[in-house]
Amino acid sequence: MEKDYEELLEQAKIDLPDNKRMLKHLKKKNLDELFQKHHEKVFKKIDCLICANCCTTTGPILLVRDIDRISKSLRMKPAVFEANYLRRDEEGDWVFKTMPCPFLGSDNYCLIYDVRPKACREYPHTDSKNMHKLFDITLTNSTICPAVAMILERIRAENGDKWTKKQIMQNQDR
Repeated sequence: MEKDYEELLEQAKIDLPDNKRMLKHLKKKNLDELFQKHHEKVFKKIDCLICANCCTTTGPILLVRDIDRISKSLRMKPAVFEANYLRRDEEGDWVFKTMPCPFLGSDNYCLIYDVRPKACREYPHTDSKNMHKLFDITLTNSTICPAVAMILERIRAENGDKWTKKQIMQNQDR
C-alpha cells in the first residue's frame, strides 16, 4: 500500500472520535448528496489497485446468490465452492475461510471481478442511499479504506471541523 494511503488510515484512527461526533450531528437532509459529491471527487484520486486493503483485511459476507453466481462462473457446484472457499462466521453468514481474499491477484486485480460478491461491488458504501443508516460501517471503513478516510476528512473540512469535542463544547456555551 502507498505511504500516503497508510498515513490517511492512521489519521482516520486518530480522527475516529471526531468523525463519530460529526456523523451524529449531520442532518439527514441532503446527506446522500453530500457523500456522493465527495465520493466522486475522492475516487478520482484514490486508486484501489494500489491499495487493496479491503481485499487483504476485510472479507465480505456472501449471499446465496453470490455463491451461486461465483460457483457457476468457476464451473463448480455451490457446495464445492463453499467447501473450498467459505466458512460460517459467528452470526452464521458465509465468509471466506482465509484473508487476503482467495481471489485477489498478486497485481491487486480481482480474479472474479465480473461476478464478485454484492458486498464487494458496493464497498465502501459511500455512494449508497440512506447514508444515515450506514454511519457505523462508515466509521469502521474509514480505518480500512483510504477513500472513506478522505471523504470524512473533506466533509469535516467543508464544515470548518465544527464537530471536534472542543468546538461542540464551545457551541454549547453560546
